[in-house]
Amino acid sequence: MDLKERIKSLCKGRGISMNRLEGELGFAKGYISKLGTSKPNVRKIQQIADYFDVSLDYLISGDKPGEKQLTAKDERDIARDMENILRKLRKNEDGPASYDGEAIPEEDIDLLAGQIELMMRRLKPINKEKYNPNKNKK
Repeated sequence: MDLKERIKSLCKGRGISMNRLEGELGFAKGYISKLGTSKPNVRKIQQIADYFDVSLDYLISGDKPGEKQLTAKDERDIARDMENILRKLRKNEDGPASYDGEAIPEEDIDLLAGQIELMMRRLKPINKEKYNPNKNKK
């Protein structure tokens, strides 16, 4: 089940249409239908997760609560890494952040950081299992 199907299922469980959800959240008509073919906006997906009171991880990957949860140490590691990444992006420490030769606007750095954090949260449990499988068994 992909992102769009999970949202559709949550709507069905609540007894609302996807059009109604889009309207209540202030999204353009058809935004959810396009999720199968376009890149999702993390802030909008977070709004959907908050609306249904589910985790962002569940919407994106289908992970249910309790599966692949991050420890307090994992959270600290991610926060530290994100702090370093943001500092470097904002100060252009390793050169200016750019895409297709154009500097990334300051307001888009937060969007980029949100995507990076989401990926780090999804990859942390996978990497723990892959690179140290015996230590992390329950």
